[in-house]
Amino acid sequence: MSQNTVKGYSDADKAAIQRVIAERRDMRHFTSDPVDTDVLQRIFTAAHHAPSVGLMQPWRFMRITDSALREQIAGLVEEERQQTADQLGERKNDFLKLKVEGIRDSGELVVAALPDGREKHVFGRRTLPEMDLASLSCAIQNMWLVARSEGIGMGWVSLFDPDKLAQLLRMPEGSKPVAVLCIGHVPEFYQQPMLVQENWAEERPLDEFLFENYWPQSTDQTNDKT
Repeated sequence: MSQNTVKGYSDADKAAIQRVIAERRDMRHFTSDPVDTDVLQRIFTAAHHAPSVGLMQPWRFMRITDSALREQIAGLVEEERQQTADQLGERKNDFLKLKVEGIRDSGELVVAALPDGREKHVFGRRTLPEMDLASLSCAIQNMWLVARSEGIGMGWVSLFDPDKLAQLLRMPEGSKPVAVLCIGHVPEFYQQPMLVQENWAEERPLDEFLFENYWPQSTDQTNDKT
């Protein structure tokens, strides 16, 4: 084996990797400028390079290029936004003030989904069938990081009824939409996660989530403080 195959990256490369991870943001504000075709291809290629359990590659991506269909998706998201607000009690009005999607604004709209027939993939999923979702999530994270490195914003929208969206997109039985991804140019990237900037939630430090050997007996540090 060549020594180069096990050698780490340069300090500059490592710094760039850490920077793009730290500066990735879940974006909600976009301009309507189109995304360059080559850039979009690199984003999808990054998704396809993601790890997957049993090499099942359970990712499917649908570009939404029909404006009427995009508007229908926006309608489904708005419907769920209102229902989510109704479940938030005293925080309802604060939630409704948040911009939770950029579906009508982003240059590209993509639906990320799991395919039908996933039950035949047993390798790595016999006791953890949700590993197909974990694999798709890795693909989406790859997209996010490459998009950020290209100066392109991406937002993951999960406020929708998956059955209604699957029906709208004529997806086969057994498949499942997981994310509506808004991808496009942005006026600027948020300095902090948007929910932090909007005083909706606070980030918590790593040491609250890092355990050794056993789960801590006290649950105080894992309680939801938001």
